[in-house]
Amino acid sequence: MKKKELLYEGKAKKIWTTEDDSLLISEFKDDLTAGNGAMKSSEEGKGALNNKISTELFNLLDSKGIPTHFVEMQDDNHMLHKRADVILIEVIVRNIATGSLSRNLGIEDGKILPFVLVEFDYKDDALGDPKLNDQHCLILELVNDVAELDYIRYMARKINAILQEFYATIDLIVVDFKLEFGRDNNGNIILIDELSPDNFRLWDANTGEKMDKDRFREGLGGLKVAYEEVLNRILGERK
Repeated sequence: MKKKELLYEGKAKKIWTTEDDSLLISEFKDDLTAGNGAMKSSEEGKGALNNKISTELFNLLDSKGIPTHFVEMQDDNHMLHKRADVILIEVIVRNIATGSLSRNLGIEDGKILPFVLVEFDYKDDALGDPKLNDQHCLILELVNDVAELDYIRYMARKINAILQEFYATIDLIVVDFKLEFGRDNNGNIILIDELSPDNFRLWDANTGEKMDKDRFREGLGGLKVAYEEVLNRILGERK
């Protein structure tokens, strides 16, 4: 399957059409952004690492019955996947308080939450991705009804449970992460986008070291080394 026309370019990926209208190709970029684009940089090889990590995790979720857009990894930087209409809700799953949750609500950084918190943000850069409640989602016609929101929450928690269990086997703690969902050609809601340290917070279970994009956000350095370590642990466990 070959790339044809550039359909969309975002912060981390380019999306290309193919000769099959039902399939697209994502090209993973080396670009790094944070703070809604306020911080920008690039790290050679980052895109390939994200593609490989996402591939392994999509395969894991597929094996557990989670419907996703994933088809196959074509090469280091390219992933073939189903076309889907993006639902403009960014789904944030939190197990431990940190980042904006601690800043905005004063919850102690590193505090384990009493239950899995699922939040919704509006995917709109111009508005700064504001928080959404169920009524906002309905007013904006992002979903058809509350039942779809309940399904998205259910799937987010199920994905969280699978990934928490898996990452625990390789001494990584899933702190929080962002998911995106879309509708396939039959109107079914499926998981899309990527599953990489760009949109996950992962802490080493033994040292507490941050193994994700916070290394860029906080100027810690060593981002590529951390991503490589995450991939190597995944591959070691998935063999």
